[in-house]
Amino acid sequence: MKITQIITHHLTHTLEKPFESASMRFTSRDHLLLEIHCDNGLIGWGECLGNRIVNDAFIKAMTPLLIGKNALDIEPIWLMLYNTFRDQGQRGATINAISGIDIALWDLAGKFHQCPTYQLMGGAFRTRIPAYATGGFRIIGEDRIESLLNEVSGYKVQGFEAVKIKIGFGVALDVASIKAVRQCLGNDIELMIDANHGYDHIDAARVANQVADCNILWFEEPVVPEALSSYNKLRTTQPIPLAGGETWHSRWGINEALKQNTVDILQPDVCGVGGLSEARKILTLCDIYGVRCVPHVWGTSIALAASLHFHAIIPPSPPSPGTGSPRFEFDQTHNPFRSSIVTTPFELDNGYLTVPNGHGLGIEILRDEIAKFAPQQ
Repeated sequence: MKITQIITHHLTHTLEKPFESASMRFTSRDHLLLEIHCDNGLIGWGECLGNRIVNDAFIKAMTPLLIGKNALDIEPIWLMLYNTFRDQGQRGATINAISGIDIALWDLAGKFHQCPTYQLMGGAFRTRIPAYATGGFRIIGEDRIESLLNEVSGYKVQGFEAVKIKIGFGVALDVASIKAVRQCLGNDIELMIDANHGYDHIDAARVANQVADCNILWFEEPVVPEALSSYNKLRTTQPIPLAGGETWHSRWGINEALKQNTVDILQPDVCGVGGLSEARKILTLCDIYGVRCVPHVWGTSIALAASLHFHAIIPPSPPSPGTGSPRFEFDQTHNPFRSSIVTTPFELDNGYLTVPNGHGLGIEILRDEIAKFAPQQ
């Protein structure tokens, strides 16, 4: 099964209501998809986390190395690409591009063997995944707390049993926002906070200590990802479990972070950590270092599908009957690509998402929808 062609697809959609995290302003939703064609007619789909233009440049640079390769040689292809482009970066766009390619190869492998990708990766511990709502960004031009409460009230009505909100907009405002959300949700719904590395460790500790009575499940990306020592300090200066890792790409980047005792919960993203191949290796690191794996998810239906297959193979830890599944991050911000580009969109069912059971990733792409969101030339 030889690779004959790689095609990239840029998707963009201008937002009517721009929003922001502590580190980024979103005026549009932008994603990069890719498809790998083989000489037997099979096509595999992948997606890259991060800047679509930069990722596209790396994929185009990698493409000549892939043409003619056996698409089932997933591990040899991964290492060949990493070794070739190592000097251009061991994280960031290099690994984002490899991630998208790797996901497409696993999609192809499942289609070739006529089984779900998770089956090829060792089998599923679960095929129904409890989801949590990611939202709570700051809507530009609206009152922060009022708009936040309107939003999270909707998640409660939809049946979400866990909600994650964005912080990093100033200590006083964040503390007031968190307390208001906890009061709105009540005590039965889990609450997580994500600073998108908007603080140093001093202010992050101030926030955490002031909301310690709000029963926060985790405090995500409190500081910049490079500040491993700050993560370590925060584990001793405040009581909330720390989470992070969506930009600690590859086994090497994550191993160094875990060696320095940075987090209680690791959040690799299959579209950025190195694809499904690398994500599976990182499960071993989680086991060795004794941290929970609760993956980061952000993207289109392709990212959702690949992430659901990864969730399926995460082993229960500890391996006892009372150990539950990690919750699936289900982004609720406006994103037409989340549902429109596939024939069967992912929908919440009593708080759960179902892992696709078709061949490969188990999704069917609507090319007309992809074309609709192509950037205007």
